[in-house]
Amino acid sequence: MVAALGLDRRSRRRPRKADVLAAIRSMAALQIDTIHVVARSPYLVLFSRLGGFEPCWLDELLAEGQLFEYWAHEASFLPIEDYPLYRHRMIDPGGLGWKYSHEWVARNRAAVDSVLAHIREHGAARSADFQRTDGRAGTWWGWKPEKRALEMLFTAGELMIARRENFQRVYDLRERVHPGWDDGGLPPIQEVNRTLVRRAVHALGIAQARWVGDYFRMDRRLAVAETRALAEAGELEPVEVEGWRDVGYVHPSRLALLEDVEAGRSRPTLTTFLSPFDPAVWDRARALEVFDFDYRLECYTPARKRVYGYFVLPLLRRGRLIGRMDAKAHRRPGFFEAKRLHFEDGVAPTDAVLRDTARALRDLAAWHGTPEVRLRRTEPAAWRPALLRSLEDIS
Repeated sequence: MVAALGLDRRSRRRPRKADVLAAIRSMAALQIDTIHVVARSPYLVLFSRLGGFEPCWLDELLAEGQLFEYWAHEASFLPIEDYPLYRHRMIDPGGLGWKYSHEWVARNRAAVDSVLAHIREHGAARSADFQRTDGRAGTWWGWKPEKRALEMLFTAGELMIARRENFQRVYDLRERVHPGWDDGGLPPIQEVNRTLVRRAVHALGIAQARWVGDYFRMDRRLAVAETRALAEAGELEPVEVEGWRDVGYVHPSRLALLEDVEAGRSRPTLTTFLSPFDPAVWDRARALEVFDFDYRLECYTPARKRVYGYFVLPLLRRGRLIGRMDAKAHRRPGFFEAKRLHFEDGVAPTDAVLRDTARALRDLAAWHGTPEVRLRRTEPAAWRPALLRSLEDIS
């Protein structure tokens, strides 16, 4: 799983723009989140795999039409060739929960039509380009009708995201963003479902059937049934894994990788921090079962109830999740604050662990443009002096 997800090692050469697209194709979905106490999640997910890439490459790939945005696991950057796999969701968006409301669209038809007409006449637009017309003050959850209309039209596939400006979505007509699409080429829904199952198993490297549906937010019972059906048809390989009560499944294209791992020819060497929305950990139950790592995101938990911190980054070392860090990049003064670096029970403070952790922290800070690292606290507390020495040795 670590190797399939691109987290076993990094290339020794400098990353290129093409590597960003290749990484997204391999994962099949790059989840979007806007929190930016450190780099926003999609950029951080790519950094974990590629190292010091240029964040603008992701923005350029979207603007060039090589990527598009839609609801996959959640809001995600997706390879444009996968557009047909999501078109059924756009045509019938009612199954996407809060993301689309037929009732709201019906009640606000005039606002929806006005927003669509404006974009049709004047071109691509941001939510900020529309003046609020309902007389209410803006609040965190209180989207103005025009913003909600943009999101409904996006979810229904009438609008697409043409590009982002300062990470704000710029909406435009589907036919202008993706002019080559014709609904006459829409594949049957069963073919779509089976393709998504194959993609999920391929991305994960090895997966139990009950994990597959979460990857693209499919109906879980359907995903389990399709996984087993594909295995019976010889399109997925069932395998037994020591310690698992359920069968695992491997995509045929991953069998050579599996053999290399089993034979000890492929051992993970990478130590890096992960985004909370990295596909390695976004399914918290899977992370617990595979990595014995009990993890949840606490940024929406009241501060007094948080256990580990606001935006906690899992620490992956050579195939194991060994810790987690609450961090903040202070971009103007140029320092990276490791507020709390917690190591899991059973992890020993060997020189190798300390060196790998310090290097990962230095690399992450440097990529943020905040080269000074300030390590406030470690758990166990006795680790802090040794880790500070390792940080000094690497600097």
